[in-house]
Amino acid sequence: MKMFSSVPLVNVSTLQNVTHLPETLEGNNSFYTCMSALQKDRNAVGQSWTTTDLPYVISPQINHRTDDIMAAMAMVSEHTCITFHKRNSESNYVLFKIGNGCASHVGFIGGEQHVYVAPSCSVGNIAHEILHTLGFQHEHTRLDRDKFIDIIQSNIIPGNKNFKKLAGQTFDIPYDYTSIMHYGRCFFSSNGEPTIIPKKNVKDMGQRDRLMETDIKKIKLLYNCGKYQYT
Repeated sequence: MKMFSSVPLVNVSTLQNVTHLPETLEGNNSFYTCMSALQKDRNAVGQSWTTTDLPYVISPQINHRTDDIMAAMAMVSEHTCITFHKRNSESNYVLFKIGNGCASHVGFIGGEQHVYVAPSCSVGNIAHEILHTLGFQHEHTRLDRDKFIDIIQSNIIPGNKNFKKLAGQTFDIPYDYTSIMHYGRCFFSSNGEPTIIPKKNVKDMGQRDRLMETDIKKIKLLYNCGKYQYT
């Protein structure tokens, strides 16, 4: 795995919305804040885990966020075959720990795999990170995204690459503006103006309230959960 140097951290208390933070991680202890760029191209779906039952540990530093983390895991498990259990002695596991942003690796990397949880990360932010951990990239980076959105490069924080198209598996599932993996209109804006403009009228682009039907179907297909159902 290519390593990247650490970047200065942005105090999340100065940010209006923590979901404006980059939501991916590369390297051991280097995660990306508002003023940094994702520096490596990755497929739309990263390497999946070999199990559907992920071991996890919650760092003592964020024991007070246990209910939120459990709620995020439940959001993922409710309609899929993905489950979570407290780590016993497994060598591959997810560690939820304190961070200055919401951040995660994309896909399985092996060993202790971090999900960073800032004080302002909501349950939905954490669920978003869990989907990154499971191997899913952002919806707005799909190769077919130009049919559905316009990316306003001039409004994006200079150097940010989280809007770059990524080739990869989409399972032939229609583009979903309301996916929990989609950015909102002004994410990573350098001037308060939109960075993403949808080509149709949508209200919930960038929502972090729930997994949508498309999110659930992708999880089921990637992890062979059996016949797809959404209830």
